[in-house]
Amino acid sequence: MASGEYLRSGELARLAGVSADTLRHYERIKLLPAPKRSAGNYRMYPPGVLDRVRLIRRALGVGFSLAELVKILKVRDGGGAPCRQVKRLLEEKLIQVNEQITELIAMREHLGTVLEDWDRRLEATPDGKPARLLESLTAAPHLKGKTV
Repeated sequence: MASGEYLRSGELARLAGVSADTLRHYERIKLLPAPKRSAGNYRMYPPGVLDRVRLIRRALGVGFSLAELVKILKVRDGGGAPCRQVKRLLEEKLIQVNEQITELIAMREHLGTVLEDWDRRLEATPDGKPARLLESLTAAPHLKGKTV
């Protein structure tokens, strides 16, 4: 692709690793500017849009939402510098990830406890007889009030 050449949506999508539908969605929600149209009514994107799509994909990859990116890039496109806002959002995402990790660790420990209980129940249950493992979940005192 020569510098200054416009890209059709299929080529841009291929280079960016997204679908043409994704590009149209980004355009609808104003993450991408409306492209010019060819004589055959094909969408024609300037080459700089490839960097924009890659930036969007990387930002999504670290947890930014499309709605957040719309707001951030609107400020940026208007000449603003949303850097501190972007940093705050990422700090919040890190806090959320740490909370999820804590919850997952608790879930892992809980599942281990349940499996130990089920092992004991199965050992005490004669072959061919139901051990009622799932029913034991509602009766287990360590589960009361938990939503795990």
